[in-house]
Amino acid sequence: MAISLRLSRGGAKKRPYYRIVAADSRKARDGKYLEQIGVYNPLLPKDDEGRVKLNEDRARYWLGVGAQPSDRVARFLDAAGIRERAARNNPNKAEPGEKAKERAEEKAAKAAEAEEAAKAAEEEANAPAAEETATEEAASDEGVAAEATETAEEAAAEEAPAEGAEKAE
Repeated sequence: MAISLRLSRGGAKKRPYYRIVAADSRKARDGKYLEQIGVYNPLLPKDDEGRVKLNEDRARYWLGVGAQPSDRVARFLDAAGIRERAARNNPNKAEPGEKAKERAEEKAAKAAEAEEAAKAAEEEANAPAAEETATEEAASDEGVAAEATETAEEAAAEEAPAEGAEKAE
């Protein structure tokens, strides 16, 4: 006969109350048990002393004769200092499932495509403007060159009569 230390549920609907019992592992959860060794009331605050009441002597006895505690009862025993529970580590706990990963990849691909399209549209919008500014700059460069030529011709024309006037004297 395999004995387990586990919780047996009592209380009303949506108002749970548990007995901590030593029972044959083959019996039903709320069925016949060998001995009640404590109580657990999950409706009380976590820091309340009445949340978990445990008869430590009887718990030690049942552990001594080979009873196996359930996960929750093992936590209670560890908190009471009766039996140490090995810490569990599940590094994959927060990792999303396969389908969630696929959805995330699809979403990232769509975002990348949208970003590329936005850049292309922006470049197209800027390309004609860049061409216009280039032609405007070229025209203004030509205008500056034409103005420079005109001012040079005017300066030469002014100097020429002055030179001619000097020769006449």
